[in-house]
Amino acid sequence: MSRPSVLVLDSGIGGLSIVGNIREVCPHLQIHYLADLAGFPYGIKSEQELIQRVVGLLEFSLPVYQPQIVVIACNTASTLVLDELRRQFEVPFVGVVPAIKPAAQLTLSGVIAVLATEGTVNRDYTRRLVHDFASDKKVILYGSAKLVFLAEQKLKGHPSNNADIDNEVGALKNHPLLDTVVLACTHFPLLKDELSRALPQVKYWVDSGEAIARRVQYWLNQINAVDICVDGTPHNHFLFTGTNDFVYIPRLVRELLGEFTIQKIME
Repeated sequence: MSRPSVLVLDSGIGGLSIVGNIREVCPHLQIHYLADLAGFPYGIKSEQELIQRVVGLLEFSLPVYQPQIVVIACNTASTLVLDELRRQFEVPFVGVVPAIKPAAQLTLSGVIAVLATEGTVNRDYTRRLVHDFASDKKVILYGSAKLVFLAEQKLKGHPSNNADIDNEVGALKNHPLLDTVVLACTHFPLLKDELSRALPQVKYWVDSGEAIARRVQYWLNQINAVDICVDGTPHNHFLFTGTNDFVYIPRLVRELLGEFTIQKIME
């Protein structure tokens, strides 16, 4: 069979934070990374607007790239659009959801913060995860849209100063027993060093990258493609919508994605 592929979709380049995990588990997999820069950020969109946006992107992309699996590399989108996507398309979908269950298993103090976009914080889905897996813990739901922008700026070569990060998460300093933070946005692992400095009391930083990679591996097993060995290195694609402003992109993508081609697909 031909080399299997996965389409990874996010509103920006934050979803690249989980691509490395996928490549470690599935080194022969071809990756089509779709950065919906024209729709950035997803966290402030209405539910209907976001559903229409993601469905439209996949209606265009799936026939062209024909991936075996699609990863929605955005917590906000995953908590909202997965049911609709599974109704409309036959390809398996892997979503990113806040890693509340493993965080509840790690915490020693019983105090957890879920650091996410406001869209994810306000979703009933997130509150159900808290109820199902951390009802005996103190869980702080903490929304920040600005951290998404700060992560994107860092990747463009403009790192945040300490005051920017402190202003966004400073209120969490008021919880000295806080020892575990769920990074419930794929952009936020890119700021882990800065967040660790701002919140030195935190011992565990939990994200979904490894779990997503294992789920991709599971679906590849279902189609008998996980162990396929294809000669040569997979040539991946960085697809984008919106403005072509990629002075910073080639170095970043090559580090996380490997050999790649850049292509604009739609507005």
